[in-house]
Amino acid sequence: AVNIMCGSIVHMMLTCAACGKDGNGLKTCAGCKSVKYCSADCQKEHRPRHKKECKQRAAALHQEALFKQPPPREECPICCLPLPFKNKEAKFQACCGKLLCAGCICAVHATDERSLCPFCRAPETGPSGFLKRLLKRVEADDPIAMFNLGKMSLHGMMSVPKDAKKAAGLFLRSGDLGYAPAYLNLANSYKTGEGADKDIKKEIHYNELACMGGDIIARIKLGEDAWNIGKKQDAIKHFMIGARMGHDESLSALKVIFSHGDLSKSDFEMALRAHKEASDEMKSEQRTAAASNTIYQ
Repeated sequence: AVNIMCGSIVHMMLTCAACGKDGNGLKTCAGCKSVKYCSADCQKEHRPRHKKECKQRAAALHQEALFKQPPPREECPICCLPLPFKNKEAKFQACCGKLLCAGCICAVHATDERSLCPFCRAPETGPSGFLKRLLKRVEADDPIAMFNLGKMSLHGMMSVPKDAKKAAGLFLRSGDLGYAPAYLNLANSYKTGEGADKDIKKEIHYNELACMGGDIIARIKLGEDAWNIGKKQDAIKHFMIGARMGHDESLSALKVIFSHGDLSKSDFEMALRAHKEASDEMKSEQRTAAASNTIYQ
């Protein structure tokens, strides 16, 4: 029976779901990804029969993607440890386009008073020099540079004119190029109406894209939202993923849920172990030293 079912599925993927035509050039249904069509007319004709199944399959695929363990956190290119979660504990270097942890920056500056970039050794510049370098990185389609320019445009920082609409466009471009935190900022634009018309559906959409791309703030927000509307299991899944990434607030949320009896002891213990392992991977003597340095707080 299994072989017959598998053969049927393969046949569906190799032929038009409406007319049965096979061959190259068939286009996959964008919703369910499980059937193909030879033309737009065939897809339109088949839609009434396929609509319900398509929505169910699309929803299942979306849930699968949303709760899939996100990609590993980007590493500091100097110490090769996962970058910390807090923005103040990492810095974007406009000279070379690298995100460096505060620990490595602090360690290099402690032994070299020339204030060189710890990665490419370029000398640090003032705000105008930083902006000039940043704009060059933006021209080269650097998504993190676009994200930083977007924040500067949103708030009118460092002589960059305040332009919320431009900021939203930069966040979209940055996210599309693979920098997940930019989608979170775009979601906030749709929430507040700064730079984009308020749109709750788009707010949720971009929050979810940020979450699937590995942004922990978006993950926690979705977890909190799920909990508040009674979707406890979805909330727990979000917080469990965050805990496995080493995120303290995610573990704190699970502690509260466990204390209320909504999380099993075994699952909580598993979260504790995974959190400790991931958290330890982000620690170093240099990062501890930077945390006690007021320059990096």
